[in-house]
Formats: sequence, C-alpha cells, structure tokens
Amino acid sequence: MSKAAVMGDWDSIYGFGALGLDTFRFDPDDPDDAAKTLRRLAEEDYAVIYITEGLAACIPNEIERYRFDPQPAIILIPGISGNTGEGIASVRKSVEQAVGSDILFGSGK
Repeated sequence: MSKAAVMGDWDSIYGFGALGLDTFRFDPDDPDDAAKTLRRLAEEDYAVIYITEGLAACIPNEIERYRFDPQPAIILIPGISGNTGEGIASVRKSVEQAVGSDILFGSGK
C-alpha cells in the first residue's frame, strides 16, 4: 500500500493526520532537516508528499531533485499564511512539460 505524507509548519498540517497522512512538522529556520526528511521519505517509498509552499521555498533544490522521478509526486500546497501561487505554477510547469504547451493559456505567455 502506498503511503502519503505532508510536510510543513504545524498550524498548516496538523489536520492532515486525521485524514491518514503521515505529518512532519518543520520550522522554516531549519531547511537542512526538512531536506533530509524529504530524502528519507522518498527512499521509504512514499507515493505522494505534500509540502507547504513556505517550506518548499526553503528547499527548492531538494524538491527539484525529484522533479522527473515518477515517485514520489511532490505537490505544493498553501500554508496557513496563504497561497503564494508556487503550487499552481509547479503544476502548470509539469503539465506544460508533459503536453508541450500551457493548457490554460495556449502559448504560455
């Protein structure tokens, strides 16, 4: 059975535990620990890892490392402080790579 996890600040992620996701709380001031945990989760065969946009901004190189891997799917989600637009931009970039154009705006401009 595939596993799913969510990473981010406690206020943004605590409710996901009730949905059956494994939760991993991080302080944005400790990006090294978050990067190590992301690597560990990927090695432990997590199929989906949700990461708050705020935490993702602290570990962009680590997230990029898994960009072309089929698993884990790393999905950025808004945190308690709001939506930065990075999650939508990430999905748009992935879809554009897959289909060859921006499906929302045609040319991507």
